[in-house]
Amino acid sequence: MTWIQVIILGIVEGISEFLPISSTGHMIITSSIMGINEEAFTKLFEVVIQFGAILSVVVLYWRKFLDFARWEFYLKLVAAFIPAAIFGALFSKKIDALLESSMTVGFSFLIGGIVLLFIDRLFQRGNIDRDSDISYPKAFFIGCFQVIAMIPGVSRSAATIVGGLQQKLTRKLAAEFSFFLAVPTMAAATAKKLWDFHKQGLHFEHGQMGMLLVGNVIAFIVALIAIKTFITYVQKHSFRAFGVYRIFAGIAVFVLISVGIIKKEGAPKNTEAPKPTASLYQTK
Repeated sequence: MTWIQVIILGIVEGISEFLPISSTGHMIITSSIMGINEEAFTKLFEVVIQFGAILSVVVLYWRKFLDFARWEFYLKLVAAFIPAAIFGALFSKKIDALLESSMTVGFSFLIGGIVLLFIDRLFQRGNIDRDSDISYPKAFFIGCFQVIAMIPGVSRSAATIVGGLQQKLTRKLAAEFSFFLAVPTMAAATAKKLWDFHKQGLHFEHGQMGMLLVGNVIAFIVALIAIKTFITYVQKHSFRAFGVYRIFAGIAVFVLISVGIIKKEGAPKNTEAPKPTASLYQTK
């Protein structure tokens, strides 16, 4: 991986992590185009720089995250996180296999795009506009939607926002709760990926620690801008534009596959030199 590739992936992560367009899908396609998707460090890098992105949520919403008197807020995040934690532990191998498939990303882009075109018609405008009014069952149900996002290209943000809208949250609160839920989810993803890397006897080469640091910083800065812009946008507009984008992105993926720029499926795993597996909690 070169420094230019580090910068590109950091920007892609920062933009796509909290928008309903799938950061996992975009990272898979971007790294495939650059020809580095099968490198062990790339797989680690794509997950670890999520830490920079989640720090942007903590910074922007620090009053909520650092107000420890609001203990129910944390318990609701735990309730929402449980479904993905359980499902990821049970089906980690199947999830890993899906993360090697560009075709899965393409289909997920298309299907998710169609859903976002009509999402505002499917759910009436919600009337829950405070996170204190989100019950534990509602939080858990929103977390169940996050499980769907373990399919690469679905988008963790889109899935949890749809779950929030279904539970009568306003568009603004649905988006914000999706951001909040990203913190424990991606923190677990980062820790799990680093543990996998260490457990399999892999080590950082010269300069790679620096690349991780720079990637996190870039993802943090870009995600700050993306979150503030997205929250302002959804209060005035529908999700239709994101649906249109996803459909065109899905078509682009299939075109790239057809002309041979990216592979339909990832290369088989090398059993003699195992690479770290994808995180159980990579649910974007």
